[in-house]
Amino acid sequence: MKRKWNWLIWVGFVVTVVGLLSYGFFARFPITRDFPWANLLLLGIGTALLIFGLFRAFSRPKLYRGKIFGSILTAIGLFLFAFFCYEIFYVLHQVPLSAQAPHVGQKVPDFILLDQNEKPVGLGDLLSSSKAVALIFYRGFW
Repeated sequence: MKRKWNWLIWVGFVVTVVGLLSYGFFARFPITRDFPWANLLLLGIGTALLIFGLFRAFSRPKLYRGKIFGSILTAIGLFLFAFFCYEIFYVLHQVPLSAQAPHVGQKVPDFILLDQNEKPVGLGDLLSSSKAVALIFYRGFW
């Protein structure tokens, strides 16, 4: 009996690599930048194909090839998936401390920004009309 090519392993590995490398493309769009669901979907599909191909290679080794390459590529694919999740969900959420950021209770220099009606509003103007002003800074994608 002639052994067949185990396409699940190779296609799964290609989809996993595409899922990892396509983050730079998907980061351009707000719907996939805020949460990388497209990359996670590609990585999940690729990993599933790798695992199914590996099960196919080990369950019917006389029919399908891929026990050695399947094991190696599945390990690499799982490592790439874990690496992506580590980078996205842990490393990118580590906000570094800024040495020049104002501390709690420290006076902030006066500045002027535009409000929602495109009118300039200064911090000094707000402080003259009230005792205190709460400034909230948050990190995001603009």
